[in-house]
Amino acid sequence: MLHFTREEFDGRLARVRAEMAARGLDGLLLFAPESQYWLTGYDTFGYCFFQCLVVTETRLALLTRSADLRQARLTSVIEDVRVWKDAQGADPTADLWTMLEGFGLSGRRLGWEIDTHGLTALNGGRVAARLAGRADLTPCDDLIGALRLVKSPAELAHVRRAAEMADEGWRDAATLIRHGAWEGDILAALQGRMFEMGSGFSGNPPILGAGEHALLCRTQAGRRYLQAEDQLTVEWAGTSANYHAALMRTAVIGPVRDEHRRMHDACVAALEACEAALAPGRPMGAVFDAHAQALDAAGFGAARLNACGYALGARFAPSWMEREMFHEGAATEMAAGMVFFLHMILMNSETGLAMTLGRTSLVTMTGAEPLSALPLTLDAG
Repeated sequence: MLHFTREEFDGRLARVRAEMAARGLDGLLLFAPESQYWLTGYDTFGYCFFQCLVVTETRLALLTRSADLRQARLTSVIEDVRVWKDAQGADPTADLWTMLEGFGLSGRRLGWEIDTHGLTALNGGRVAARLAGRADLTPCDDLIGALRLVKSPAELAHVRRAAEMADEGWRDAATLIRHGAWEGDILAALQGRMFEMGSGFSGNPPILGAGEHALLCRTQAGRRYLQAEDQLTVEWAGTSANYHAALMRTAVIGPVRDEHRRMHDACVAALEACEAALAPGRPMGAVFDAHAQALDAAGFGAARLNACGYALGARFAPSWMEREMFHEGAATEMAAGMVFFLHMILMNSETGLAMTLGRTSLVTMTGAEPLSALPLTLDAG
């Protein structure tokens, strides 16, 4: 069930070990599910429990629960899989230290991932306490994350497929957006089409909300029928082998107000300005600056957000977002092969109107390549 060749995994491991050597690390304790997946193919939601992938110059070993033993063997290149036993009061960090000590890592310098939902505060505290005085722990959340940003041709094939599925999902859903439509039917059409094409579940649920809920970026609960004059905001992503391609749009139901048109025109201008700034060698902050300048110039400074997108890749619940985000002063330097989701979001609480427009782009040597084929026209039903 490997999504990539063993040669690609070998190449990733070699790059990780080279970076470990450059940082003077004798070992890595990887807790982020996306790190484990990218490096080995290990595909599970078992990260809600304690599990750790250990990397040294010569070893690659996973400590997990019995429920994920076969998962690791079937989906990854990991040959050394060890199990800690579920029991009342069990502390898997004892098993972790036994493994580390057996690898000769006592007193050594170890990098560990702590900025991840794959390691709870409770378990992080246990690891720190267990290794105190036994090893030198140093945070290294940027190590795998930085290597994952530039995608290989095989990874980009999955991103492109995810974008195709996202487009097709919207095409089916858009046919239902009209007065009297049930939000649940629209969501079912969107997700159903993508599932038919082979998409998996996205790292976070799709966002779909009408009326005043169209102004929410996290809406989940409740479904309703679309009114004669309404608005519907949808954010979703196609996925292929856990790689995401996200899209975002707001559709207008009934007569289109002039303000909605102005908001949409501003979003188009801002998106195109951001994509023009999406170029190798430039900092991510330059893209946010383009976003802010375009929307402020159009008179929507008070309705825009303080971020306008983020990096995308292979991610797991609860979020498809990578850590790198477009905001003021963002210093990450963009490079060819990186994938980003740009979202232009206007939420006017005074008028109750919303407008959004977003799509995923690949950074190439010549600039941004939008991966969606959907037109940037205003959706109306």
